[in-house]
Amino acid sequence: MEQTLILVKPDGVQRGLVGEVISRFEKRGLKLVALKFMKMSTELAETHYAEHEGKKFYPGLVTYITSGPIVAMVWAGPQAIQLARNTMGATKPVDAAQGTIRGDLGLEVGRNLVHGSDGADTASREVALFFDENEIVEWQREADRWILE
Repeated sequence: MEQTLILVKPDGVQRGLVGEVISRFEKRGLKLVALKFMKMSTELAETHYAEHEGKKFYPGLVTYITSGPIVAMVWAGPQAIQLARNTMGATKPVDAAQGTIRGDLGLEVGRNLVHGSDGADTASREVALFFDENEIVEWQREADRWILE
């Protein structure tokens, strides 16, 4: 099973959308295997967004993601990364399709509610930043026989 990291960013937490975000991924058929409510440290934010260091928006991104609590989650399933990205919608809410998290609930790219890993290598790195191996719960979901072939 593929795993992906999903973050509900401070705007999603402040707007009371954590349950809505979780519900969207559950309804999609992905399985929650780790969840943490936390405040991201500056050090973790800088490591998490290291690929953007030096870009004009980087300082604001770090300041924003550390400005309030977030919810970090690991979701699992076949093609979990692409399914999660499709469920979130385009990075810019104005470009995101209706029916996606960002398309239905977002207005601006700087407040686009959620972060999701963009590939297998990124997912592996990001999951390890936020969760120890023993925090990821392998479990048998009874509904899987109705979701997975």
